[in-house]
Parts: sequence; structure tokens; C-alpha cells
Amino acid sequence: MKLHSISAGYFKLDGGAMYGVVPKSMWNKLNPADENNLCNWALRCLLIEDGNRLILVDNGVGDKQDQKFFGHYHLSGETDINKALAAKGFHSSDITDVLLTHLHFDHCGGSIKRVGEKLVPAFENAIYWSNQDHWKWATVPNDREKASFLKENILPIQESGQLQFIATPEQGLKETGKLGITAFSDNISIRFVSGHTNQMMLPQINYKGSTLVYMADLLPSTGHIPLPYVMAYDMFPLTTLEEKKSFLQEALEGNYSLFFEHDAFNECCKLQQTEKGIRATESFTLD
Repeated sequence: MKLHSISAGYFKLDGGAMYGVVPKSMWNKLNPADENNLCNWALRCLLIEDGNRLILVDNGVGDKQDQKFFGHYHLSGETDINKALAAKGFHSSDITDVLLTHLHFDHCGGSIKRVGEKLVPAFENAIYWSNQDHWKWATVPNDREKASFLKENILPIQESGQLQFIATPEQGLKETGKLGITAFSDNISIRFVSGHTNQMMLPQINYKGSTLVYMADLLPSTGHIPLPYVMAYDMFPLTTLEEKKSFLQEALEGNYSLFFEHDAFNECCKLQQTEKGIRATESFTLD
């Protein structure tokens, strides 16, 4: 097995929304905002060589939206994921699986490309993985969240015939007090969490005898490790709080490596126990 960090560029989001109830005087030290209160965030994907499978976890915003849309998010850096794949020696046609943690536009926008008047899968030979509960949640969205679920990113996946669902665990957090986990391959399990959005999937990878977890939006950055740092974007913030508390204790005890999708400064970290609670330590890159 080999792991590769794949950049789909950077974008900006409101700092207050990203840090929820935490005062700006505190979070601004972690990720300084510009004059419009916007902070820079990474769009960092993960490429997994796992036997004869080449698995891409999330794929950024993509390039098919109009300029008005992009004007809200100020994309920067190299946003063409194909160039990032080529730098690692791969082509979009090599991808066998696209594992979508959830269907918000900044995680799945690169799934679909525009070819003339048609919307088609950007990874033509890949199976696209979601789960049935989240798919329904995204395709029949609530009023608060529907701006993040763009039909042009989602429905063409199903129309292509390339969509498959990962089975959700029979028992989840509410029944057992533990985060639900199900198998994806011999080396990859899927953790299910529902504070940010219903049934978000976090790949947990057994890599050379250690564990690496792709954090998606449970922990967008190292700055979100302290328990009160919960995004205003989360649908169920108290659920996020409990999911974070449970996961962080397990990750600390298991010496897990955490891989951050949105942290503009830190790609991975380990955890340590401090007087203030569990915090990041030993920041590093996959390389």
C-alpha cells in the first residue's frame, strides 16, 4: 500500500462560520482572517494504492461552476486535480474507486466534469462510493444545508451507473456509545459520523501496522481539535461534540495519525494529552 496527498487547491470560508461559537480573538491566532473575515483552507484529497485498486478520497470543488459561484470562494493554488495526479504518475482514468466522505460541493465537486452540454464522471473507470442514508439526505436536502448539495455534482453520478453504496453499521453512536465502523477493503475501514451531516464517512487506513484516519469535516484542521471548536456549518453540533470526544480519546490511545482535508498549514498530526485536554503534536506530511 502507498498513500499520496493530492491537492485540489485552496479556498476561503468565513472564519466565524468555521469556528462556531469560539470568539475571533481566539481563532484568528490559528488561521488569520483577511479584511473580509475569510480564512484560507486547503482542499486536500488522499490517493490510496491498495493492491490493484487506486482509490481517491474526495476531489475538491471542480471547475464546472460559473464565475459567480467561484467568486464566493476565492479558489487559489493549483486547483486542477488532474495535474496533481499526473505529478504522482497517474491519470484520471487510472482511478478505480472514488470514495466520497460526503456530498458537500467542496468534497465532491470534482466528481463530475462538463463536456460540451453534458455532465459526465471525471473519473470514467471508477466506482463512486457513498452510502444510502447520506445519498437520500443530499438529494432531498433540508433548507439549511441545500446550498452545499449541488445537484450537478451529485445526480450525474447515479445517472452514469457508476454509483455504489457502502453499507452503514447496524448500530451507531446513539445505540452503543461508539462510532460506527464498517469494512471497505482488507486495509480500509469506514467510520460513520453524523454531527456535520448525516452519515459522513471517514476512511480509516491500516498502513504499515499503524492507523491513519482521513478526518474530512469531523476535524477540518488541527485548530478544531479542542472540543468547543465546532463549525457553525454542522447540522448537529452536540453530536459533533460527542463524536469528537469519543474519537479523540480512541485516537490518542491508539497513537493514530490524523490526515486533515482543510488545514492550510498542517497535513497530518499525532495527538498528546495536555492539561487543557487532547491537543495536536508532531505535525508532519505523508512524504
